[in-house]
Amino acid sequence: MTVAAPLPSPSTVPAAEEEARLRRELAAVYRLVAHFRMTDLIFTHISLRLPGPDHHFLINPYGLLFEEITASNLVKIDLDGNPVEPTPYPVNPAGFVIHSAIHAARPDAHCVLHTHTRAGCAVAAQRGGLLPLNQMSMEFYDRVGYHDYEGVALNLDEQRRLVADIGGHPALILRNHGLLTVGESAAQAFLRMYYLERACEIQVTAQAGGGPLVVPPAEICAYTARQLAGEASADFQDDAAYDLAWAAMLRLLDRTCPDYKD
Repeated sequence: MTVAAPLPSPSTVPAAEEEARLRRELAAVYRLVAHFRMTDLIFTHISLRLPGPDHHFLINPYGLLFEEITASNLVKIDLDGNPVEPTPYPVNPAGFVIHSAIHAARPDAHCVLHTHTRAGCAVAAQRGGLLPLNQMSMEFYDRVGYHDYEGVALNLDEQRRLVADIGGHPALILRNHGLLTVGESAAQAFLRMYYLERACEIQVTAQAGGGPLVVPPAEICAYTARQLAGEASADFQDDAAYDLAWAAMLRLLDRTCPDYKD
């Protein structure tokens, strides 16, 4: 199952045009995270790697609400956290520590998205972590890593453990901290976070009911995970699902806050 529509080869798209497109896509994700109330004031962060040999990536200007972020005010930094273009904005240092580590270690992690939501933090505080209680959580069955809490992520030494704990997974639960997803595009990272967040909300709500919880057999959980990743054989395939969902999200933004493209 693919998330983003096929794009022209980077070699056929001028660098400035490609960066402008990626800025709009990342700004869209910031606005969607705000729209779906997954923000934490000015904190948390989403980054997007830019193509090219310089290992530059875009991240939010520290101090702006996510609803204030636009394509043009995103900050371009290098893997050492230095701005590579003039900007009036600083960068969240914890954001740099987390995101630069994963960008450097995972060629497929073009986008890294981190949240501190109520449901996400609640599940991150549970010893059992994310449970396979619903179809949304099945996407992450055996496909989510766990990173033990070490304090605010301000120490570079933590980077190697972050990288080891996420491994090749599409998601990471930072214990006592929050959630993180990665994607080959900003769209993919957002849609993964949307469903990881919903899975956490459903889990916390189900646990609050107080009754026994029903967990499907492990083989069903594993099969469903393969289905949702487009890796399992079935009578029907829904390969366009995420593309259609992302297109719907862009239509939502075009109606409610088209200035994200500015």
